[in-house]
Amino acid sequence: MIISDLQKIEGRRYPARRRTQNLVGGMAPIQCRNFCMGYVTLDPKGGQVPWHNQEQEEVYFILEGTGEMCLGEERQIVTSGQAVYIPPGVYHQLTNLGETPLRMIYCYGPAGDVAHWRQELEGTLPRAGVEAPPLPPGAWPQCTEKPS
Repeated sequence: MIISDLQKIEGRRYPARRRTQNLVGGMAPIQCRNFCMGYVTLDPKGGQVPWHNQEQEEVYFILEGTGEMCLGEERQIVTSGQAVYIPPGVYHQLTNLGETPLRMIYCYGPAGDVAHWRQELEGTLPRAGVEAPPLPPGAWPQCTEKPS
């Protein structure tokens, strides 16, 4: 039996103020061909999964907290207990608006690497409104800070 245990998975910190722990795929003990899954903690007041797109379809399930979800031209507040479907190729961003951490689970398929993790670590994410479509009006700005 293979078990992924969040208590034993260090995960990775990203410049956009989040920690991602792979449960299935990536560096996780469980590897699948059809999907990847992970646990993400966004820091209070602005922790983010920055504006990006990918080939896989994806679902974000909000476990705890309140965030701003941008999907294509749409912008909406999401809270605990809500799931958001993200079609393949559509730009999206999730930002923590609250005073406490936002915790969520992502699941995407098929399995494989998503470029935005590497791009964020390298400081090469396509910028909203420049190399990528603009964020919806009124959205929290995309974090494109290069790590120090």
